[in-house]
Amino acid sequence: MKIKKIFNNNVALTEDPNQTEMVVMGSGLAFQKKIGDQIERERIEKTFIAPSEVFANNLSELLDEIPYEIMVLSKDIIEMAGKHLNTELNDSLYLSLSDHIHFAIKRKQEGLPIRNALLWEVQKFYKDEYQVARKTLDLIEEKTGVRLPEDEAASIALHLLNARQDDARMEETIEMTSIVNEITHIVKYHYGINFDETSMNYSRFITHLRYFAYRMLRGELNNDDNDTLYQQVKMQYPKAYTCTKKVQEFLAKQYRMEMTKDELAYFMIHIHRVSAREKSE
Repeated sequence: MKIKKIFNNNVALTEDPNQTEMVVMGSGLAFQKKIGDQIERERIEKTFIAPSEVFANNLSELLDEIPYEIMVLSKDIIEMAGKHLNTELNDSLYLSLSDHIHFAIKRKQEGLPIRNALLWEVQKFYKDEYQVARKTLDLIEEKTGVRLPEDEAASIALHLLNARQDDARMEETIEMTSIVNEITHIVKYHYGINFDETSMNYSRFITHLRYFAYRMLRGELNNDDNDTLYQQVKMQYPKAYTCTKKVQEFLAKQYRMEMTKDELAYFMIHIHRVSAREKSE
């Protein structure tokens, strides 16, 4: 397999004799290699066939932030989930799941766990995905030594669900898109930044907004008011707090929807994350 692009020592874009492009992974497989060199098949641990250019670029960006071990773990989880759910899962799941697991582990280690407002709904309505996601918590603990809370099973289940067929009604999809666009514009103008719509930062933020809009339109938002987390995040990210208040005012005026402190805290964290990374880049 001939190397076309090297992402790091462990990951490269290759081409086989049939001119099929693959992203290949393996410990040290690209070490001291250069474009045009051959990679021994026995060193390849994971492959992705025919990736898009956007997929390859996002993978490259993700590899700058996330340890190789987490990437391998995510691939193992996806293979396990596909087998148990008897379905094909979109390759984009590999990127979003790797990022989510890495972020969840960091939050746990920093003592900043985030409750999943959809835990009860996921347990009830998406039982297959939830049971598979619970198995992933065991696998994550086995590989990293970190035991993530039960709420993370619901989050992972939503990632699995998102990688399968989306059955949302057309009218709902249109309204969801409108809500996501409006909130994105509020954040954009508050910070005076332009989002790179091909970046992982943007993808993370949009995923959160889509889930939020979906729950809002179906009346499934969290009713809890966790004042401790809210006050902690408010003090830590004051500019994100100001921006979140603008979002809160927009939703109250346009949709007569009041956000709880849990929802506000979650928004502040995601707004700070996307704005800080976009500005730094």
